[in-house]
Amino acid sequence: MTAELDRLAQAYGISLSYTDEMGTERFPSDDCKRQLLGVLGVDAQTDEDVRRSLAAIEAPACHVPEWLEHDRAWGITCQLYGLRSARNWGIGDFEDLARLAALAGPSGADFIGINPLHALFFAEPRHFSPYAPSSRRFLNPLYIAVDRLEGADMPGSSALESVSAGDLVDYPEVSRLKQAALETAFARARGSGLNGDSAESAGFEAFRREHGAPLEDFALFEALSEAMVAQGYPCGWHGWPEAFRDKKSAAVRHFREENGERILFHMWLQWIAHRQLADAQARARAAGMRIGLYLDLAVGVAPDGASTWSEPENVLRGVRIGCPPDAFNAQGQDWGLAPLSPQALEADQGRLFGQVIREAIGPAGALRIDHAMALMRLYLIPSDLPSMDGAYVHYPLDKMLQALARTSQEAWTVVIGEDLGTVPPNFREVMRAARILGYRVLFFEREEDGRFKPPHAYERDALACISTHDLPTLRGWWAAHDIDMREGLGMIDGETATADRAEREADCVRLLVALADSGVLPEELAPATRGEAEPPQTLTQALSIAVSRFLARTPCRLVALQLEDLTGAIDRANLPGTTEDHPNWQRKLPLTLEELASAPDFRTITQAVAAERPRTP
Repeated sequence: MTAELDRLAQAYGISLSYTDEMGTERFPSDDCKRQLLGVLGVDAQTDEDVRRSLAAIEAPACHVPEWLEHDRAWGITCQLYGLRSARNWGIGDFEDLARLAALAGPSGADFIGINPLHALFFAEPRHFSPYAPSSRRFLNPLYIAVDRLEGADMPGSSALESVSAGDLVDYPEVSRLKQAALETAFARARGSGLNGDSAESAGFEAFRREHGAPLEDFALFEALSEAMVAQGYPCGWHGWPEAFRDKKSAAVRHFREENGERILFHMWLQWIAHRQLADAQARARAAGMRIGLYLDLAVGVAPDGASTWSEPENVLRGVRIGCPPDAFNAQGQDWGLAPLSPQALEADQGRLFGQVIREAIGPAGALRIDHAMALMRLYLIPSDLPSMDGAYVHYPLDKMLQALARTSQEAWTVVIGEDLGTVPPNFREVMRAARILGYRVLFFEREEDGRFKPPHAYERDALACISTHDLPTLRGWWAAHDIDMREGLGMIDGETATADRAEREADCVRLLVALADSGVLPEELAPATRGEAEPPQTLTQALSIAVSRFLARTPCRLVALQLEDLTGAIDRANLPGTTEDHPNWQRKLPLTLEELASAPDFRTITQAVAAERPRTP
């Protein structure tokens, strides 16, 4: 019965082991587990009680398509805003996404993974971190392909050339151009297609009915946020006059009555964004992709955004999500995000979480859950305390898993859990039981002595990748560019940087050895694995292919290639711990979509991975 009791304890957030200050691993007794379950309101005094409780919380597993039970697939990940094309307006958009899928599908890719598409603050484009959304239920209108809308006026060629030419997304200027065009398109739509009994009008009204009060509240917030910014207030409601901080106030009711057209505009933006995203998924599947779009769910929301304003009863106030001190961050991390309330999730049996998941999935075939450990616990920091003075708060894992699995099955969507960082004991076993794929990063997959794990040592139920948006690109890692950058920003001193570079060179040799042992290393690089030559100073195409083939040989169900690594980019998307010092979430790719198909790295690496992971009939 111990195994079943352990499963029940895990489901209610009770750790099955811990390490004391002397370094000894300790295990709570069965009696301790039973008593703790009792405190949590679970009767587990007898074996039959345990079985009954397990049956009550048994959730259907998340969706895994039948073909993926025996096959392995691969795909490409990218930052959508960073896509360049001859037609976009200085930021990647839903049409670029569809065209990338149409390009990658025939190459053998089965998915395109992208950064969170959540709504940010339309009134303040300088809030552009995709992981600090105003709402996770709705989309960022800046991703709308304006040139695909009837009635949208094109800006002058010089304005488009200006926003398209730079290597960084100019969010304020992109927002100014797109907002003007979207307003014009909406005004013309109101004068024709959105009136009367037209198909356009029927489609819009159906969308409004489907999304109901949450859509209206979100659009109200967006319109109110614009009005506040115009008066010199911040876009977030914490800085608004007191009368507007409560959506039920008389002042807000009056604003709603007086600004119906602007509120309708923001609902229309969401309709257009949802339609274009669904079109991108349809075109991805038409291109042969068996999964299509692979979207991303942020772990929390901005504390002063639409979600916390419109649903205050569902979020915790006075705390921020972060992570405790670890080997990489001695002071811990403060992500500045507001979490869902565990009490609210408990009270409504996880339905709230299911709604968030359903909105985040949209038309997609896969969903990545950022910081998947939030299903069990979150590290929360009280408002007046530093990041190192937080604590873990447990969440109703059983109810959240039920909601997640049910929604995944209904939407036929694969779920990937980003299980990196401080992971609770046995949490990964809970994930596997729920058919949530893990997240395995090449840079971190090591033996105890520092050697890279061979491909066969990777687990089957996982997505494997070389790097992530928070880590160096492969080219940047090989050249120790990330170390140079951190030293230049004063994040590490010269002595530490020198030691880190020496360790990185050793890691490059370790990787060469792992590649040689797995049979993917070109013969000309073999001497470096035997200490007869120095490893290459720069990442060669042959070496890039070898690393990608190495990962493709793992048994992992999914493998993701970063588009940055397929285009020779050296800079990463995000450098954690920086704000103004580093252009996070702004970098564009070095190549346009039109150049991508013939780019040597893209062509040769995707061909090599497709050969290692061919689609089976």
